[in-house]
Amino acid sequence: MGVQLGELVPKREIDFQQLRGKIIAVDAYNILYQFITTIRQVDGTPLMDSNGKITSHLSGLFYRFNNLLTRGINFVFVFDGEVPKLKYGEMAEREKRKKEAEKKYEEAKRKKKVEEMQKYAKRTSRLSDVMILESKELIEAMGLCVVQAPSEGEAQAAYIAKKGDAYASASQDFDSLLF
Repeated sequence: MGVQLGELVPKREIDFQQLRGKIIAVDAYNILYQFITTIRQVDGTPLMDSNGKITSHLSGLFYRFNNLLTRGINFVFVFDGEVPKLKYGEMAEREKRKKEAEKKYEEAKRKKKVEEMQKYAKRTSRLSDVMILESKELIEAMGLCVVQAPSEGEAQAAYIAKKGDAYASASQDFDSLLF
């Protein structure tokens, strides 16, 4: 749900060689949102195939993780399960913000303000069930492991790392540290 721990966490750079031979548990929803938010055209339109089907998530998974696999890093992708009841209010707020961004996107589009279109389009991103299924299929086709968490993916990824089944968990969500 988002905790503000960023300023408390010391940052240090590591290089790919330090991760060689290690398994990283990836918060899959977190990374997929990253891809569907950032892999877009200049006007904010998502990357799509010739049929208009969004492919940003697949492109991001394929290219980023193929690159990392060639460096000897392995991954397990952890997908969210059931949303905890405590998160319902946050989910409603997020949906409200997305609808507001959609209105602002349409206004920017009407005025042909490309930079604003891109800005607001990113805020309207939604992961569909089809995108999640396609992502799981691609991950498995790449020979990588998919784990379906009972609830929050970052919690399960943190648990996998804590048990020693992965070296670390990867997420931009600081909730991971609490787990």
